[in-house]
Amino acid sequence: MATATAAQRREQARVEYDAFLKSCPTNQLLDRISDKWVSLVVSALAPGPLRYSDLGRKIAGVSPKMLTQTLRSLERDGLLTRTVTPSVPVRVDYELTPLGRNLALLLTAVKDWAETHFDEVRDARERYDTEGGDS
Repeated sequence: MATATAAQRREQARVEYDAFLKSCPTNQLLDRISDKWVSLVVSALAPGPLRYSDLGRKIAGVSPKMLTQTLRSLERDGLLTRTVTPSVPVRVDYELTPLGRNLALLLTAVKDWAETHFDEVRDARERYDTEGGDS
């Protein structure tokens, strides 16, 4: 029996990815990119790089701790880069990588959909709650 190279094993695993399985790494990636803060950070960076403080102001309600955790996870996943410019005070800029820009197309579309259709969803919720939809 022939042994497979590392590249062949990775390719075979890629073909066998199934996000419906909890143990599949793509399931974990979907969990990451479906996070509200990830979606908002990626959408905020879609037009171009921003400083940490600008991101914090743009994304209402995000705590500094959550913003930092989100930025670190996106950098670890290769979706953004962090550039430190020595100055007083130190300047830190965040920018999407090509992979992050590709994801931004999808996440920005979802954000835009939510902004466009929220009134319809709110009306449906009110009808459901009024008509006792859970009975």
